[in-house]
Amino acid sequence: MHQKRVLVTGSSRGIGLAIAKEFLAEGARVVLTSRHQSDLDRLHRNLSQAYIGSELLALACDFTDSDSILGLKNKIVTSWSGLDILVVNVGSGESVAEPLPPAAHFKRVVRVNFDSAVDTVREFFPLLQTTRGNILFIASIAGLEAFGAPVDYAAAKSALIAFAKNLARKVGGMGVRVNCIAPGNIYFQGGSWAGKVKADPERVQTMLQMNVPLQRFGRPEEIAVAAVFLASERSSFTTGACLVIDGGQTVGI
Repeated sequence: MHQKRVLVTGSSRGIGLAIAKEFLAEGARVVLTSRHQSDLDRLHRNLSQAYIGSELLALACDFTDSDSILGLKNKIVTSWSGLDILVVNVGSGESVAEPLPPAAHFKRVVRVNFDSAVDTVREFFPLLQTTRGNILFIASIAGLEAFGAPVDYAAAKSALIAFAKNLARKVGGMGVRVNCIAPGNIYFQGGSWAGKVKADPERVQTMLQMNVPLQRFGRPEEIAVAAVFLASERSSFTTGACLVIDGGQTVGI
């Protein structure tokens, strides 16, 4: 991974931040992104101190806005001349109780969790084709099975997995690998599970014991090490895969 140029979308916290840190630890050059530059400035200071000598860009971007994505690409090209690895992590578990969410809400969730991913890949693919790089999507087990997740979110993540697999088939001959990771229940401060644990810890613990063979939450770092592996030469014959990391929750699928 030494000197590889890596863009991690949605990397100011949680899984995205853990992935960015893991790439930095492996010697990669990393672009951190978030919608808020103030969050990124703080992270840039902290990570520059934690990973001495690392090359790190912190650039604000709204991935639901195609002009913002184009602006991000231009800044990366200006700074680093290209890109080797794209990790598409932007997403939101925003939910409503209705089985058929209002149209505007449904469209917004799909826009954040699926459309933004497609738009990002469309913009950066020429750079990755030049470097014979690779693309990694962070999906969800909600896209694989009906666990009671919000309908719009699950539909968007299912579409993301299908997109990754079909894209892998189309671009393999160009030397570009495409994979995805489907995490299960991942806990981090500020995440959706942190709020649920605070509201009803006993209910959450019961859910874990009944549904997850390992009977615990996953950690962002456990997703991050897998992400770096899939993006590295150690998995050079792997494309079109969806790696499930869920403590065994989908073991019956």
